[in-house]
Amino acid sequence: MKTRRDLLHDVLGPLPFRSVASSPEWRTSTAVALAQGMYESRDFGAMPILADALQDAGCDSDDVLNHCRGPGPHVRGCWVVDLVLDKQ
Repeated sequence: MKTRRDLLHDVLGPLPFRSVASSPEWRTSTAVALAQGMYESRDFGAMPILADALQDAGCDSDDVLNHCRGPGPHVRGCWVVDLVLDKQ
């Protein structure tokens, strides 16, 4: 069973303990399309595929990749999806 803490981690990410630096190169058409599709449908089953797309684009952030490949829960407002979509 997922807790409120799990949901907060999905939305806020690894903060306040460390920040994740992103690179514009990670926002490839594939990564953006995957993130946009998950955001709009609220179906986050493609998170592991997003991790692969980000890794192919040069992402080497363990925080990002492990979050995408982790069990979730993932919800609208997920910090990685928002990072890819350049939402503030």
